[in-house]
Amino acid sequence: MMQTEPRIPDGQPAVRVTAMPANANVYGDIFGGWLMAQMDLAASSVASRHARGRAVTISVEGMTFHRPVFVGDEVSVFARLAKVGRTSMHVEVEAWSRDRHADEDNRVTQAVFIFVAVGPDRRPRAVTPLVAV
Repeated sequence: MMQTEPRIPDGQPAVRVTAMPANANVYGDIFGGWLMAQMDLAASSVASRHARGRAVTISVEGMTFHRPVFVGDEVSVFARLAKVGRTSMHVEVEAWSRDRHADEDNRVTQAVFIFVAVGPDRRPRAVTPLVAV
């Protein structure tokens, strides 16, 4: 079976940022933890909007790094609500990079971030079901 190259998601990214030297190791590669934090920010925006309030990350599934991100690259993080339980939300996240002087976008990593909506008492609370489109 022929494998196709991934395509950058439609729409606007939830987060777009330039990778800076402070985010890199001694070889100029961006730390995976920094990239994961950007993905968590993007996912939390989607989850908290759906929950209409506070949502906390409880796990990350399936994160694989496909290629490095370098200092100066523009990183775009796309996030979409994929599944909703009674209190939980699964957000599919993809990170893409682009050399600031080029046009080619490359998928760097993807993962599913799982959140739970919490109330003012910081205990789980119900969220609106996902509406089928």
